[in-house]
Parts: sequence; structure tokens; C-alpha cells
Amino acid sequence: MAPVAVILGAWQLAFMNRPASHELTTGLKQKAREIGFQLAGVCQAGKPLRLAEFHRWLSAGHAGSMHYLAERAEAYEHPSHVLDGVQSILMLGMNYSDSAPSRASPGSGQVARYAWGESDYHDVLHDRLKRLKAWLIEQVPAALVRGIVDTAPLLERDFAQQAGLGWIGKNTMLISREEGSWFFLAALLTDQSLVSDEPFQADHCGSCRACLDACPTDAFPSAYVLDAQSCISYLTIELREEIPTALREPMGSWVFGCDICQQVCPWNQPTGRVGVRQAEEPAFSANSDLDPLELTRLFAMTDDQFRERFRRTPLWRSRRRGLLRNAAIVLGNQQHQAALEALTQGLHDEEVLVRGASAWALGRLGSPLARRALEQRRSLEAEPTVASEIESALDMPAASQDEPGVTSA
Repeated sequence: MAPVAVILGAWQLAFMNRPASHELTTGLKQKAREIGFQLAGVCQAGKPLRLAEFHRWLSAGHAGSMHYLAERAEAYEHPSHVLDGVQSILMLGMNYSDSAPSRASPGSGQVARYAWGESDYHDVLHDRLKRLKAWLIEQVPAALVRGIVDTAPLLERDFAQQAGLGWIGKNTMLISREEGSWFFLAALLTDQSLVSDEPFQADHCGSCRACLDACPTDAFPSAYVLDAQSCISYLTIELREEIPTALREPMGSWVFGCDICQQVCPWNQPTGRVGVRQAEEPAFSANSDLDPLELTRLFAMTDDQFRERFRRTPLWRSRRRGLLRNAAIVLGNQQHQAALEALTQGLHDEEVLVRGASAWALGRLGSPLARRALEQRRSLEAEPTVASEIESALDMPAASQDEPGVTSA
């Protein structure tokens, strides 16, 4: 057994070689910025300040079908449920804003700005977090570290405000004075004691109601409260069932996600204090194939073709049936007669969601050929929900004639 003096001497040496907390904090933030994070701030790991609000939000049913939130509600009470022994949280922000969105012409759909690139942001941010984790462990080999990107039970926006990154706006987005709200959040949790930043205390929304008034589905029952059940992003991405009829027309041309409440925010305006910020990460640069998204071709894609095209993009979250459901609703909203063939194909799709949405869209077209397609399918449809959609579609007002050049499927 080694003498006590030798053990104490080794411990003293290790302690002396360990970076001071302020040096470690400064170095960690600098490394974060070097690898692509525009925002970095530290807070202590503790009970979230808005935990009671979160529980009230769940109790009000605003989470909709996202039952996983309520199922692990207790885990949100402290970051130790994400990393045992956690002492500090480094909250991070990475800009994804790019050029102004392209106009969605008839036959195409709008995609939320964060999904314009060819890479899923989870993959991009996790890669950066791994590099940041490796740097921290290089400085402190015994450190416990975990990086997360919106999949663990952590109230990221709450801790981001505690870390001084910005304030939570009336549209429930975190808003930065430097970056507006066009950025992703990520977190690095560690058992090391880092130097905390000052919490962001001010609320710079003031009397502005731009986001609340612009929402086409009235998804904000009050300022700072979002009812996900009415949110276009939830409807087009998270909801796995039929989109409620009353919310279909207000969706407009949004086929995946929605940016309206951010687009109208003064902190994101070109003439505002922040201005239009360009994405520094090439993986988030807009792909013309996704901004906007051509819709009719989606109906001819097999599951394998869909997987090949979208597997590594954020659009994979909706899967084929969800994206085609959304595409049908957008085409119906546009009353795009040239989509007749694609929607008729959707009316015979193997997925119930796709058939139901296509029936609704054909009813919106209202042309003789669209009504004929619905009548033909009515005699074949065995699924009650789709049969009901067909009957409702046939009750819609009929158009006087088909658009020239459109042929029956």
C-alpha cells in the first residue's frame, strides 16, 4: 500500500494541474464558438424556474398527442435526471437563418426555415457536441459530460435564459438580442463547476403582439402560452392522425412546420436591431429542392424512394404518410387543378391518412373529374374515416368545369 503522503502528494498534483473554473469556462466557450456555436452561456444545474408553468401547460392539454412529455414529467424537475451529478450546464445556440424564403407557387409547399438544408440538425449539433465534450475531457479526464439536442427531459429555453442567452418571447421562442430567434438550442451538461453567467432578466417584447395576431390558427390562447394542438408545426410534424378539418384551410401552403410567428417578429426583421443573419453552417444552407417543396411528385414516391430522399433531412420526422397528408391539404387549399392526377393517386394510397386528406383536397378542387374520382373510390373504400371524408368532399360545392389540359387519372 502506498504511503498516505504519496497519495496526498499525487492528489495535490492532480488538483494543481486542474484548470481553474473560470479558465475552464472561458476555454469551453471559446471552443464552442470555434466549432460553430454563435451563443454560449453557463448556468448552474438546478430546478427549472418555469417548472410550475410547464406542469400547468401539460394539465391544460396543450401538448396534444405528445404524450411522452407527460409520461416523463417528473424527469424535468432537475437536470440530474439527464446526467447524474451534474453541476453546470453550458447552453448553446447555432444560427440556422438563411436567405428569405422562396415563394410557394401553386403545386409547391412551404417548409420551415430550419429544414431547408440536406442535414438533420440533430446530427449536425450532436457532432459539434461530441467535439466539445472531447475537449472538456481532455482538460479534465475524470469529468462527466453529456450533450443533448431537444430529445432529453430538459427545459432548454428555461436554462438558456438562466445562462443569459436571451428571453422567452410571447411566441414561446427564445429570442436573442444578437441572433433574433433563428437558432437551434443545445446543451452540454457536466459535473464540473463552471462560472455562471448573469440570467437574462429583461423582456424586450414590450407591448408587441405581432406573433400573436399573425398566427392563422390562433395557437396562442394568451401571450407566452402555445397550444400545440392548434400550431401548424405540430399539425404537420408531430400529429400522427387526421388534421382537424377546421384547421386545414388556415394551414395555407405550409407542408412542413411554420415560421409565421418568427417571420413577423421585429427582432427578426431586416430593418430591425438584429437584421437578417446568414447561416454559418453549410449544412443549413437552403436547398432549392426543399425551399419550396414540389408536392405532386411526392405521391409517386415509394417508401424506399421517400426514405432515400428524406432520411437524413428533418422532413423524415413526418414520414411518408404524414408528408403526403400535408401535401394533399396544401394542394386542396391552393385548389390546384393540375394536381388532380396526384391527388387521385393519393386517394388510392395504402395509407389511410393519405387517402383521407386526398379526398378532402379533391373535394376542394370540386371539378367534374375530381368528383368522378371520389365517386369511384366511394364504392371501394372500406375504412370508415376515409369513407366519411369522401362523403364530406362530395358535399362541397362543385366547380363549373375542369381546368383545360387536365386529364383523368
